[in-house]
Amino acid sequence: MPRATQNLPGLAVLEQTPIVIEKILLDVPESTLSWKPNSQRWSVSEVLAHLAEVDGVFRERTRKMASENSPAIESYDQNVAYAAGKYSGQPGRERLKQFCHERDRSLSLLRYLPEGALGRVGLHSELGKISINDLLHEWAFHDLGHIKQISELYRAAAYYPRMGPFKNYYTVNP
Repeated sequence: MPRATQNLPGLAVLEQTPIVIEKILLDVPESTLSWKPNSQRWSVSEVLAHLAEVDGVFRERTRKMASENSPAIESYDQNVAYAAGKYSGQPGRERLKQFCHERDRSLSLLRYLPEGALGRVGLHSELGKISINDLLHEWAFHDLGHIKQISELYRAAAYYPRMGPFKNYYTVNP
């Protein structure tokens, strides 16, 4: 029997993240989505690509822990994915669509987790024993961090350069 989804930690954040990001980026030009503060930092488009990819990681971990007894959970290294070029090459709007699609798939899985699923565990290759409860809290925390990152990148690219003397009031490091 599916559990009452309102009891899932972070579910409201997970449901709202695509909506919040879509609203923030509603009329943002592609040049702003692809802007990078420097070669070592990510663009909004790359953040969206990361969100799409990592949603599949979170979803697969959740599925494995819900259906298997203490499955092995491999660590995920976003820097390796970034260095391999997984986050580059597509326009930001396409990346946003991919993220929204992946999130819909994840929410479908979460809405049908069985009762008792929050206590199910996996054995993470770096962290040891983790539960679905732990993972859902981390997932929502991760989303909020990237909403902040996207907002910081957008404001630094679109508004900060044109603020005139008001720039003296701010230190920007997106």
